[in-house]
Amino acid sequence: MSSDERSPEPPADETPESPGELSPQGEFTAVFGGDPNLPDTVHLHRAVHIEEEDSDERITAKLRSQGVHIGRGMISPRVFWPSLIVILGVVAFAFFWPDAADRAFGSVQGWIVANLGWYYMLIIGAFIAIAVVIGLSRLGRIRLGLDDDEPEFGVLSWFAMLFAAGMGIGLVFYGVGEPLTYATVDPKPGWQGDEAELAGLAMAQTFVHWGLHPWSIYAIIGLSIAYAIHRRGRPVSIRWALEPLFGDRVKGWTGDVIDILAIFGTVFGVATSLGLGVQQISAGMAEIGVVDRVDNTLLVILILVITFIAMASVISGVGAGMKWLSNINLSLAGVLLISLLLLGPTLFLFQTFTESIGLYLANFMGMTFDVGAFQRGEATSWFANWTIFYWGWWISWSPFVGIFIARISRGRTVRQFIAGVLLVPTLVGFLWFSVMGGSGLFRQLFGAGDLVQDGEVSVESALFQILGDLPWGTVFSVVGILLVAIFFITSSDSGSLVVDMLASGGHPNPPTWSRVVWAVLEGLVAIALLIAGGLQSLQAAALATALPFSVILLLMSWATIRALRVDDKVLERAERMERLDRVTEHIAGHVTGRLAGDFTQNLTDNSEFESYVDTRIDYRLSRSKGAFPRRKP
Repeated sequence: MSSDERSPEPPADETPESPGELSPQGEFTAVFGGDPNLPDTVHLHRAVHIEEEDSDERITAKLRSQGVHIGRGMISPRVFWPSLIVILGVVAFAFFWPDAADRAFGSVQGWIVANLGWYYMLIIGAFIAIAVVIGLSRLGRIRLGLDDDEPEFGVLSWFAMLFAAGMGIGLVFYGVGEPLTYATVDPKPGWQGDEAELAGLAMAQTFVHWGLHPWSIYAIIGLSIAYAIHRRGRPVSIRWALEPLFGDRVKGWTGDVIDILAIFGTVFGVATSLGLGVQQISAGMAEIGVVDRVDNTLLVILILVITFIAMASVISGVGAGMKWLSNINLSLAGVLLISLLLLGPTLFLFQTFTESIGLYLANFMGMTFDVGAFQRGEATSWFANWTIFYWGWWISWSPFVGIFIARISRGRTVRQFIAGVLLVPTLVGFLWFSVMGGSGLFRQLFGAGDLVQDGEVSVESALFQILGDLPWGTVFSVVGILLVAIFFITSSDSGSLVVDMLASGGHPNPPTWSRVVWAVLEGLVAIALLIAGGLQSLQAAALATALPFSVILLLMSWATIRALRVDDKVLERAERMERLDRVTEHIAGHVTGRLAGDFTQNLTDNSEFESYVDTRIDYRLSRSKGAFPRRKP
């Protein structure tokens, strides 16, 4: 953690203002255990903080004063162009040599699962442990902002936005089909038991994939970014989260590589979601009779149409576009969830929710570290298609979600942030899968039993088969299609904004033209991956981009702990100085108008002074002396 002496100077026409800064206390610091290596404050000068009323030109000047390289077009050329060129190269490879791309993606996925599956399982378990320990420790009291900052959003609004971040195409795509697949046609290798036992384990495994495990990743990256931008006053960029480790090197090529990898992860993570989304939209259209069959041509047309709508949302601005769509999105998701809960097998769904939580808690550790070591070959494909794919997808998606939840969490303490991020979306996800997945299991095990056809579960169409059985089933199916489409649009819009901010040095208002470029590029990547091999290529791309970024996440964990420990010591020193000031003022008040003798005689009656005078007897073992005292050297 650098001190203000190493921080960039504020703009020339500004005077440093640092509300909430922790001032040194002169010679008392050394007397009462102060660390001379501690910075005077963890905050940068307020003059270089980006404020809401700042113009784009002023923001650019402040970014440059912090060492950000911004070129023509308001982009960071050392991040923007390398990212764009490499991603376009992958798109061209997949377009012009789809068979070779399919083989390459398959080889990458197979190698990662076969050789590094254990690594992914370990780091996800480590992220949960790190997040929980930080939240429960004394570091949890530190505020993500100045010491007197209040939360920017109320608790309910903040929870709603966390819920919005947790809801996505994946929840809709896998909501019905995933637990049903585990319970029927594709149980996890090593599971044994009848249908009821497999159904319970299926729900527990689904909770593992969508609960604390992914959200611990988001908690780590979100906390690191929130600390850097709200506590330190740095720009919104991944590189600044690693400043406690790399220092000023984050302003050079080291920071550029970090942001480039974050862009790769976000683009391919969003493209994976978009690819899954159009598969489900097309399945819904086929279910209600809008189209006769689903092929790549239809999928490409859907991606182009919805990407065009996402571009319109980008051009209209966040306030007019994305916010409006997000509100509709949450409303539609709520309508589907409540409708299925009330119109479906309500009692069974509540029972499923309760029992699945118990099975999840009972099998938490085993499922967290299960890598199929004793099932060998048969486990490889299962983990490649499910658990390892999910871990790669969450890691590649994490820059997007992390930056979003960091930006909405100013004024929260570290403990509040971790508790909210880990618990709220996890419980919402549990409820979602209990209702959606429970409805599928009830129909298959106790109802029509028609969701498994020819030994397979159609994951993308299972939702619409469930919705079709409800009263006004066609209406609900249309709602489901709209829900996925709007998730597609908001994911593309939000993802392009995050990528554009990273490619613009952390500018909160990046240029519209480059946001359009990234929105189009995300659509092109989704098309290229579908042409090159469909779902397998989407999974391989997520895994490949997640591998290098997983190392960055581990470094972010270390950097955040290091920064928080320094911050805690600075706060502790300030609290000691504050207590000392109160006591000295109190003593000075008693001395005034009294004789020294009278004052010293009344010292033992002064409880505040007694707290600073240690009258205890030293009972350490080293104080017990032998018959022959040791001579001093």
